[in-house]
Amino acid sequence: MAEYPHALIVEDEPDLANLYAAWLQDACTVETAYDGTQALESIDESIDVVLLDRRMPGLSGDTVLDTIRDRNLDCRVAMVTAVEPDFDIIGMGFDDYLVKPVSKDELLSIIDQLMLRSAYDEQLQEFFALASKKALLDAEKTDAERRSSQEYATLEDRLAVLRTTVDDTMTELLERDVYRRLCKDITRESVVDVDTDSDE
Repeated sequence: MAEYPHALIVEDEPDLANLYAAWLQDACTVETAYDGTQALESIDESIDVVLLDRRMPGLSGDTVLDTIRDRNLDCRVAMVTAVEPDFDIIGMGFDDYLVKPVSKDELLSIIDQLMLRSAYDEQLQEFFALASKKALLDAEKTDAERRSSQEYATLEDRLAVLRTTVDDTMTELLERDVYRRLCKDITRESVVDVDTDSDE
């Protein structure tokens, strides 16, 4: 990463928030917030990544996320939550979604991926966010559930449009092997069609 990222951990269980902070302290500048109100008071232009619990008393993670996006803050947001994903996630403005329990390696990896994504334009960021949602739903939902969801159909349509418009950028990233690192968890879902020879 080009910069030492500034991460905000929003988690209503203080012991868990402090554990996450301890895991990340060597890789990031870390702040913690123990509820949604404190999170919104803490977040500003200096924050690069928010790790956001979804189910909290008072202001929920969903509300905090909406407020972050309404303020047009230029940060990446990963939901870190015990809430199993449903089709409602398609319309949410997060960049990635981790289901608890999560490991130290998972948190470090998601910070790394989100910082890499920040280096690219908005269209590519949208592509990665939507591709992550598709991979998550592909893993969690049956074929029948996906086929019956209008939200999922809209997601696929939007990805198809983005796939054509970001093709040149994808080629450039592949040549530098950055794309493979960014997308290692979603390429297996065949979200992106790329003609390359696999080493595996």
